[in-house]
Amino acid sequence: MGKVKKKVKLIKIDPDKCNGCRACELICSAFHATPKYSSNNPARARIRMIYEPLKDIYLPVYAGEYTAATCMGRNKYIIDGKEYGECAFCRASCPARDAFKEPDSGLPLKCDMCEDDPAQEVPLCVKWCITDALTYEEVEEEVEEDVALTEMEIGLKALVDKYGLDNMVDGIARLSQKG
Repeated sequence: MGKVKKKVKLIKIDPDKCNGCRACELICSAFHATPKYSSNNPARARIRMIYEPLKDIYLPVYAGEYTAATCMGRNKYIIDGKEYGECAFCRASCPARDAFKEPDSGLPLKCDMCEDDPAQEVPLCVKWCITDALTYEEVEEEVEEDVALTEMEIGLKALVDKYGLDNMVDGIARLSQKG
């Protein structure tokens, strides 16, 4: 396996520019409604506004990958005199919180950069951000080349996931002896 260049799409967030208008949540939820733009429910948005009124903190965070386990991070960070909890920066849909989960089904949500049909040139949350707190960027990164698994490898992986590698090795050894 070699390294290949891959285009990575990012939404950069400047919390100091955010005024908490929540336009990003509204347009995202409307774009992902079924049918498109038929409703707007911020609980279905792939971007959330973290708001702490007593500390005057507005922090937009967009959904990342799903994680089945809760992390151990509970640190507090002070940035420019404002205090943030570690979970505020987390983009994951995880069991520890309700953020980035479909409200009806509980299924995890992930930002798709508005590449649904019709694909948008720039994610709509960035386009509708009137304060430029959200900006869009495409960067190239070197990543390990993914190798497509064969049907047999997919089946073996499922068996290893279910029974464990040691049990699989023992089973194959027994089968090879019966020859």
